[in-house]
Amino acid sequence: MSGSIGGLSRLDPRPEPASLRTCLLSGGDSRRMGTDKAMLSHPNGGTWLEQALQLLAGLGAPLTLVSRHRAHGRLARQLSERLGLEIEVLLEPPPREGPLLALTRLMALYPGQRLLLAPVDMPRLELESLRALVAAAEAGFDPDTIHLAHDGRRLQPLLGLYPATPSNRAAAEAFTGRGGRSLLRWLEQNRCVSAVELDPAQLLNANTPGDCRPGPGDGFSGSAPG
Repeated sequence: MSGSIGGLSRLDPRPEPASLRTCLLSGGDSRRMGTDKAMLSHPNGGTWLEQALQLLAGLGAPLTLVSRHRAHGRLARQLSERLGLEIEVLLEPPPREGPLLALTRLMALYPGQRLLLAPVDMPRLELESLRALVAAAEAGFDPDTIHLAHDGRRLQPLLGLYPATPSNRAAAEAFTGRGGRSLLRWLEQNRCVSAVELDPAQLLNANTPGDCRPGPGDGFSGSAPG
């Protein structure tokens, strides 16, 4: 962005942020939960999958669902038709070996974009936290920096803004090419990370039925499938 003072041009040293894309990861096996987490009933209506997609759509950016489950894709398309949302569905091909490999594939599909990664199993997440994460990233100067949610105790790397820059893409492809599959290890070894502290209550990563017990005023009533 440029301006002028006394006829002289002044350039803003910060580049315009790259385009934003939200990406929902919903391809896990849900072994510890004992049932498909994405299809659990959400207290705000519908399933966890539907609520997560609608939440991400609230940012007004293109939206991609990544899942190995065809039923998730069908539900996303139904939601898209019902609410007029634009949801791209990507059926994850084998090998299906965790979020880092999914992220590496997303970077290759959407080079240059800022990918806001979110998991389907944060059912208490709200739009204010997503907006805070995006705002923190846009306030930064380094286009390669990865901004991750932090709950006050630890990083939550499944909720983060990952720029698909050439540097990040090359690092992810090299790491996974050597057989690396740990998202945290890749972040620790290779990347510049900035923590964004968010409301820890919203960052619950629900993996077992016990994680779905009601919290104060959150309306959760258990984990019965929808």
